[in-house]
Amino acid sequence: MTKASDRAYQYIRGAILDGSLVPGAQLREEQLAAACGVSRTPVRDALRRLEGEHYVRRNESQRTFVAEWSLDEIEEGFVLRSMLEGHAAARAALHISEAAIEQLCSHNRAIDTAAQANPPDVPAFLDHNRAFHAIVVEGAGSERLADLLAGIVEQPVVARTARQYDRGQIQQSRAEHDELIIAFRRRDPDWARAVMTSHIRRAFHAYHDAFHQRPGKR
Repeated sequence: MTKASDRAYQYIRGAILDGSLVPGAQLREEQLAAACGVSRTPVRDALRRLEGEHYVRRNESQRTFVAEWSLDEIEEGFVLRSMLEGHAAARAALHISEAAIEQLCSHNRAIDTAAQANPPDVPAFLDHNRAFHAIVVEGAGSERLADLLAGIVEQPVVARTARQYDRGQIQQSRAEHDELIIAFRRRDPDWARAVMTSHIRRAFHAYHDAFHQRPGKR
């Protein structure tokens, strides 16, 4: 991928993740090219890549839209994530370094600070939560596992789920991270897997509740 295509990819993906481009929005190449400061060809390359990663979808007339997921599709994503990240946590319990564990502690302290802000600092929570989980995956020491997770964890639904969090939910997430850190210090893979699996299932139910509270949903 060229630098121009990569710039277009990062811009479009970022706009989807931060909610600037909402699910169902049509993506017009000429408008995106102007916004990214590139020609339409790099935008086209970026959209093909994003389609492969399920960020965008193309209809029968070849128009491109920000992907929308049904609740069943979203739950499947969380199920896959819980399986893969649960396995990553189990591997990390055996392989993660003490230095990496200290990094996890640092990010979790930052999450606690975000929870204490008034109002809670959700963007900071998102940043440090993403970094926390990335360290766990890296600590698992499996490139294949990291590649499998990349297409699941970065889906926009993760960011939209976290935006529904209130102070209590952020603090609960931080507490679950604390327990995971203890499992790592104990080098207990079964404990680490159980904590990560329940952590992600709770995130799904937060999304599930928010989904049914949207206008027009029951």
